[in-house]
Amino acid sequence: MTFGKNLQYLRQLSANMTQETLAEKLNVSRQTISKWEMDAANPEMEKALEICKIFNCSLDNLFREEMDKRSDAYSNLRTETVKGFHYAEYTVISREPEADAIGRMYKCAEVNRIENPRVIGWDFPKVSQEQVNVFNMHGYTAALILPENVKPEEYEIKEQSAHKYAAIHIDRPFDNPFVTIPGAYHTLRDYMRTNGLEHVENEVIPCFETVGEGMDVYIACK
Repeated sequence: MTFGKNLQYLRQLSANMTQETLAEKLNVSRQTISKWEMDAANPEMEKALEICKIFNCSLDNLFREEMDKRSDAYSNLRTETVKGFHYAEYTVISREPEADAIGRMYKCAEVNRIENPRVIGWDFPKVSQEQVNVFNMHGYTAALILPENVKPEEYEIKEQSAHKYAAIHIDRPFDNPFVTIPGAYHTLRDYMRTNGLEHVENEVIPCFETVGEGMDVYIACK
């Protein structure tokens, strides 16, 4: 990854900032921005530091990292307010917990006659080092979004208030899941940093994924 590609990536994350707008902020010509993005020239240190300030990144980010982890599977990068909802959840810790946790939530939906159930999920963080290192386990929580007046007796019902999230859509997330899904989280974190969005972890689901053929990934922010 080159400086030029990284600069173009950051500009696109920042509400598709145009070359003209960036040039105005840096007091240079649009042609200069174009040369930088084509790697025909590099900025002087003063301008490089100004770029870091504009996009909330470091010089290492700009010149040494491969920042763009996007793929053709990604679309609809956005910030949205997710409406409040009630949910039941189930956590599994095993070598492959996702299918078990998700299956339990779909079974709950079937028992409670919920049509077109909406299931989300996220990594469960409270796993011991022994479980991870010795037994190769990890944790996953699946949650069933509950329609009004549906309260499964076997689960504690939790409530999520309306909250702002950064989000991205993934088409075909399981074609190459160990690359595509982490790449989506990477892109969202870059998007949040570039746009000055702070991650929130308390009193809200910090991040989650929708379950289905297409996946939306959400990270809570303020």
